[in-house]
Amino acid sequence: MLWEDRDVRFDISPQQMKMRSGERVIDRLESIEDTKGNSGDRGRLIITNLRLLWHSLNMPRVSLSVGFNCIINITTKTVNSKLRGLTEALYILTKANNTRFEFIFTNLVPGTPRLFTSVIGVYKAYNSSKMYRELKLRGAFIQNKQLRILPQEQIFSRVNGVWNLSSDQGNLGTFIITNVRLVWFANMNELFNISLPYLQIASVKVRESKFGMALVVESSEASGGYVLGFRIDPVEKLHEVHKEISALYSVYSQCPVFGVEFILQDKPPTDGNQLDLPDMDEAEIDESVHDTADVLAAYLADGLHHDREPVFSSELGLAIEKLKEGYTLQTLWEVIPS
Repeated sequence: MLWEDRDVRFDISPQQMKMRSGERVIDRLESIEDTKGNSGDRGRLIITNLRLLWHSLNMPRVSLSVGFNCIINITTKTVNSKLRGLTEALYILTKANNTRFEFIFTNLVPGTPRLFTSVIGVYKAYNSSKMYRELKLRGAFIQNKQLRILPQEQIFSRVNGVWNLSSDQGNLGTFIITNVRLVWFANMNELFNISLPYLQIASVKVRESKFGMALVVESSEASGGYVLGFRIDPVEKLHEVHKEISALYSVYSQCPVFGVEFILQDKPPTDGNQLDLPDMDEAEIDESVHDTADVLAAYLADGLHHDREPVFSSELGLAIEKLKEGYTLQTLWEVIPS
């Protein structure tokens, strides 16, 4: 499951800091302060094509992972940094799991605007490349029965005579199979279409339907959990198309194409996947401790989180806000997690 661009996580493990398949480092900035949650702590900000990673240089286990898909707004803000004083900082508002968090990153080296240009530029590139990652229905990606090709996309096959079985009578259309997605559109109305990236495909099967043997494509839960049926005659051709889609899906799974392209003008040479994390003592890493209440509270956007319903607590003998999954009254009272 792809979580890197769709989640906000705190104090993540070294394993979660590593680049997943298809993820690459676009820029790395030294001497960045997490002014909101770790003011006075010098750290490193790593910008990938899916997320922002920050970790403290003194204590690498103090870290953040902020997915680009969670970001609501990016702007600048004047803040009072412990290490630099009154200065302009990068302000980021996010939403994850129905909770809003805010992050403030301050560049501790004067006269280096790369913090703003890199983060904002990569975020814009991420937003403009959603077709690589999101299912799209009735989109404007077909023109004169031709697919509008994405920058990193290659067409492998065009299959005519494909019936979409979403209605009782079916709709005759065309498949276009590329290296990043499966596209179908109706011959009579090209705006009746679907673009399904391999990233959002849960399974591809051939099975019996009330229309005979059909190609059944299931989309992921994140994209709506659609079950799409297509009939292709003859059956031999159906199996050929199924084999081709399955092969391309397998290749894509090994090395996904996320479509986020951004080139820095004055970027120092770096290894695209090397994070250069400081050594972490085994004793310092506690995989069982995740988002503790005090860490979450530091990043909550004031007044923007949603209150949960009240429930009766038999331990306290009064009504309290319903605890989040994984929390107990004992853990909320602990200053140092046991």
